[in-house]
Amino acid sequence: MSDMEALKRAAAVAAAEEVRDGMVLGLGTGSTVAHLLPAIAVRGLRDLRCVATSVATAEQAASLGIVVEPFDAVERLDLAIDGADQIAPDGWIVKGGGGAHVREKIVAAAADRFVVIADKTKVVDKLSAPIPLELLEYGLPATLARLTPCDLRPGMPPSPDGNLIADYAGPVDDPATLAALLSAMPGVVDHGLFPPALTAEIIIATTAGIERRALR
Repeated sequence: MSDMEALKRAAAVAAAEEVRDGMVLGLGTGSTVAHLLPAIAVRGLRDLRCVATSVATAEQAASLGIVVEPFDAVERLDLAIDGADQIAPDGWIVKGGGGAHVREKIVAAAADRFVVIADKTKVVDKLSAPIPLELLEYGLPATLARLTPCDLRPGMPPSPDGNLIADYAGPVDDPATLAALLSAMPGVVDHGLFPPALTAEIIIATTAGIERRALR
């Protein structure tokens, strides 16, 4: 295991300790969550209900004996855990490298506590492009023209809900303003900017150990 993978695993193991029997748990998507699932499985929790944000996560969870059910079977989650692509000092986060950011945001918003796990390389001084977008195929050329600079992600499969994945390449000087602009854009299902109010805690693995940032 590389040093970076070891850091991802350390963050994941720290977050797995917050999972309790009887919880309804939201599982994110990505390379750090891939370390989270075995860390949860090894704890042998018998009364854990889970929902997953992607087919890949659901399949890995099932292979480890973690029961995943449809999200429409539950109304709220006790806890959701997911990774991040960028983490700013003020708690703004960019997600969507795997193209599942819309589902990830829905799951995060449904959870009493949303915990983000990451290695130290995801911590940045300031958010920057690309900002992942999920777009409707209907009217796509017109949507892209309004979003300039923005391009479809080359070779990217559709989102878990069959929509197209693109990346906004413009400035991110004010994340809140940009988030509002993107949210209001017809044709944009949602974007990968996650506000600080959505996150309860950020767990960052560094070579010196685990750093925890409580946001609420």
